[in-house]
Amino acid sequence: MALAKISSVTGRAVYVPGDDIDTDRIIPARFMKCVTFDGLGAYLFNDVRRTEDGASKNHPIDDPRYQGASILISNNNFGCGSSREHAPQALAKHGFKAVIAESFAEIFFGNSTTLGMPCVSLGHDAILKLARAVEQDPTLEVTIDLESQAVRAGSLSLPFTMKSSAREALVSGQWDPIGQLLDGKGKTEKLAAQLPYLHF
Repeated sequence: MALAKISSVTGRAVYVPGDDIDTDRIIPARFMKCVTFDGLGAYLFNDVRRTEDGASKNHPIDDPRYQGASILISNNNFGCGSSREHAPQALAKHGFKAVIAESFAEIFFGNSTTLGMPCVSLGHDAILKLARAVEQDPTLEVTIDLESQAVRAGSLSLPFTMKSSAREALVSGQWDPIGQLLDGKGKTEKLAAQLPYLHF
């Protein structure tokens, strides 16, 4: 099955402010004992969302106004720290389809891309404009248009930056190397059958 071509993402958004939000804050290490990534979404931002006894710390993603938000907005150097793949997996399992921030740690960015989860960058002032718009109207739909390279929300149209290779991979449906290998299984087997050194 061919991978989906991701040319845009539309949804409601939530602003999680802060620079240098690292992967341990996104998903604390003690929740990484799982064999699969299923269920990780429940522990997203766990230590800044809940007290030790499970009481809410009123984190933005727990605010009823933003329930169901599928686009996360943040600030500089999002996803820094360790290279754990669990961080973007936790975001995706929670229901996020894209992240908008000022900048991203390179490995987090790459891991997100291979999940089909676009990470696009806006300047500091543009992030604040978008965050204000979302906070003023939590029902506001935000669209990340990968083809025109703009984030649109209401009257706002904000040009974003993104590594061209990642954007092209998403738009062309070539964002998951493992998926591409599985999709090409028939061709691989046909070629293997023609190679004499594989048959003794």
